[in-house]
Amino acid sequence: MADPLRGWCCIEPLLLFLFLETLWGVRAAQIHYSVLEELDKGSFVGNIAKDLGLEPRELAERGARIVSRGRTQLFALNPRSGSLVTVGRIDREELCAQSMPCLVSFNILVENNMKIYGVEIEIIDINDNFPRFRDEEVKVKVNENAATGTRLALPFARDADVSVNSLQSYQLSHNIHFSLEEKSGDDGQKYPELVLEKPLDREKVAVHDLLLTALDGGDPILSSSMHIRVMVLDANDNAPLFSLPEYRVSVPENIPVGTRLLMLTATDPDEGINGELTYSFHNEDDKISKTFQLDSKLGEILTLRSLDYEESRFYLMEVIAQDGGALLASAKVLITVQDVNDNVPEVILTSRASSVSEDCPPGTIIALFSVHDGDSGENGEILCSIPSNLPFKLEKSVDNYYHLLTTKALDREEISNYNITVMVIDRGNPPLSTESYISLNVADINDNPPIFPDTPYSTYILENNPRGISILSVTAQDPDSGNNAKVTYSLAEDTFQGIPLSSYVSINSNTGVLYALGSFDYEQVKDLQLWVMASDNGDPPLSSNISLKLFVLDQNDNVPEILYPSIPTDGSTGVELAPRYAEPGYLVTKVVAVDRDSGQNAWLSYHLLKASEPGLFQVGLHTGEVRTARALLDRDALKQNLVVAVQDHGQPPLSATITLTVAIADSIPDVLADLGSLEAPRDSQASDLTLYLVVAVASVSCIFLAFVIVLLALRLRRWHASRLLQAAGGGLLGVPASASQFVGVDGVRAFLQTYSHEVSLTAGSRESHVIFPQPNYVDTLLSQESCGKSEPLLISEEINVNEELGVVQQAPPNTDWRFSQAQRPGTSGSQNGDETGTWPNNQFDTEMLQAMILASASEAADGSSTLGGGAGTMGLSARYGPQFTLQHVPDYRQNVYIPGSNATLTNAAGKRDGKAPAGGNGSKKKSGKKEKK
Repeated sequence: MADPLRGWCCIEPLLLFLFLETLWGVRAAQIHYSVLEELDKGSFVGNIAKDLGLEPRELAERGARIVSRGRTQLFALNPRSGSLVTVGRIDREELCAQSMPCLVSFNILVENNMKIYGVEIEIIDINDNFPRFRDEEVKVKVNENAATGTRLALPFARDADVSVNSLQSYQLSHNIHFSLEEKSGDDGQKYPELVLEKPLDREKVAVHDLLLTALDGGDPILSSSMHIRVMVLDANDNAPLFSLPEYRVSVPENIPVGTRLLMLTATDPDEGINGELTYSFHNEDDKISKTFQLDSKLGEILTLRSLDYEESRFYLMEVIAQDGGALLASAKVLITVQDVNDNVPEVILTSRASSVSEDCPPGTIIALFSVHDGDSGENGEILCSIPSNLPFKLEKSVDNYYHLLTTKALDREEISNYNITVMVIDRGNPPLSTESYISLNVADINDNPPIFPDTPYSTYILENNPRGISILSVTAQDPDSGNNAKVTYSLAEDTFQGIPLSSYVSINSNTGVLYALGSFDYEQVKDLQLWVMASDNGDPPLSSNISLKLFVLDQNDNVPEILYPSIPTDGSTGVELAPRYAEPGYLVTKVVAVDRDSGQNAWLSYHLLKASEPGLFQVGLHTGEVRTARALLDRDALKQNLVVAVQDHGQPPLSATITLTVAIADSIPDVLADLGSLEAPRDSQASDLTLYLVVAVASVSCIFLAFVIVLLALRLRRWHASRLLQAAGGGLLGVPASASQFVGVDGVRAFLQTYSHEVSLTAGSRESHVIFPQPNYVDTLLSQESCGKSEPLLISEEINVNEELGVVQQAPPNTDWRFSQAQRPGTSGSQNGDETGTWPNNQFDTEMLQAMILASASEAADGSSTLGGGAGTMGLSARYGPQFTLQHVPDYRQNVYIPGSNATLTNAAGKRDGKAPAGGNGSKKKSGKKEKK
């Protein structure tokens, strides 16, 4: 027996070399190593760094690690040397049992680039296991009359090693009655049998003790022995006989526990105890005894537990049938397990990225995972897929590993998170499937500017608003996230009327609320054009802007301002003249007013609040024209006082009033006479005439002296004002003053109190129809606010002075809004070049006219009046009507609306009533008192 063993030892290296060469050719695509079992921990297996084309230090830097599924790690990476080493002692028999070759496969993942490499290590068997019998002693019964050549089955030995290290042969101790033969089964197992070589005689030897030795082919050879006791029995002529030498059955792995797999049938023609058969497993291992149950009486084989094709694909066992006479028969039983699709495919996620930037290029690796199915054949074939509407794809890698990659650019604003469903299904019938979910967040980049939903914005604000009031809130949306979506607001730098817009409004940079920094005045600012900019906090930041139109709404905060008649400046009392023969509708004067507001707040209406003689005068509601409502009567008073109110249509309405004095007379002498007659005593005596004359002369002298002093004072004041105006360089340009001066009549009336009934004008003096000038004054009720805003009108003399000084005047208004000559308010049409003359257009002419009136009064007192058209007369008839134009009035055409007609006043009594004006030689109607005389 030694020679064959030595032969096996010689061919062992050669066979191992040929096997490894063949195996390497098949597995050339993988990294292949081989290692002996039972090596110490840390034993070298292979230089994995070199085989991967890396330096040893790069293994740790690149995050290389071993990944395997459901198996205890047997190997490890040594980061210092870059080699693959064992983790502990490896028992090949525990890993692979009898399988050849014993291969351990795993993968090495390089984390930084998600590359995976397959590694296959063959565990080489060493002779570390003895052949072992199940029992140390076994009893074999044989009939004494057994024929030569009878075979008795013996228990076989098992060796956990493989190849030459496994069980190779049996040896039997020397005995003249028995010899040993070996039979090889389909599974490669060697079965020993005793062969009866010489008839037995129980009476000589009842028991034969034999020693059976099992030998392997290792170096050194290992062996084990079993004691066999052959019991010689009395004669039993017939041995049991099975119906089949081998029973085969194929069952699915999912049969229930307790299912009868098959029934064995054996017969024995003997009678009695020699014909009673019992069935039993012969030489079974623990796995069979735990899996199957054999009914000793019926020969039925039942399952004790569930079958698992993945655990064992078939079971081979031996069943014996023994009669009472110790004769037996044996039969093979092969139970084949059919695979059933009972294992659901599984997905094992090896590595994945939790987030990826939305600008990542197509082909970026998102995850690495493997799939596995415990079934075999079609039941173990796996199909892996993901939804087709996602921007990802699967790419197969080594073994059953898959890469999940992007196929196109991602957009976080469209989809910020993907929950990718990986569907794995096998080809079984019915197919089994499983789903695994891979969550991926798309990281934001600043690729979207802030967007305003409304373009452009427009809003309104009432003037006189409180400081700091919020005007409008603008909002811009940024579809990015984080700082990329944090929006700040600002105003573009710009100016309005030379002032930065930031002086008018400000914006909250965080909320976009627009605030007014001051109170707006519609008369100064009607609208503002702004640009609001929204910027995000990205890197680099993105921005957008929007136009914002801010309209200022008018409030009724300005009182109507009466331009004509204007307020006298010399303290005199002005009057308007109306002839006694005026017919109804005669235009006495016209009140002209403007309002600085606009729209409805500037619509003005005129009302007559109070009159000395109700029903005598009427005022045009929209024109402001003061006309006679009826014909004048002799009983009507010479002096009529009218209070006219000008009111706008604002809410609440604001108003101003003016008091007009209207003198009813045909000429200036009539006015003087009528005024004297009104003051004369009814029962004056001729004896008092001298006294009255002396008093009157003294009074007139005092009045004249006072008049001269006032005249000088006024001239000095005007001269001083003109000097100040010149020094200011036209700083008061555009400040209006009264357009005309008025003639005072109080002193003249006092003078005529005594002589009005005795002294009469000469015929020459009465031939000149002198018309009394029409000065007037304003009694306006203004609020303190309106007083502060109103601007007095410049008199024409000041305008002339400004022109001489080179002061730049206000630019002419838009011709679309200019009043025509026929529409200019005033008591005269003011046509240029009128031969009838106009009212004096400067202060000096007015004062001279007043002095001439007083002088005429003095001449009338001593009977030498020269009033009339002759030499030495004043010629007042040609300069009676004041001229009023809007040339030097502030231009309010953009916000003034004067509804109704704008009839103009003529500059002479004859023009007003359609009659020819009284000439120097025309007849003159005398007063009633003078007619009596």
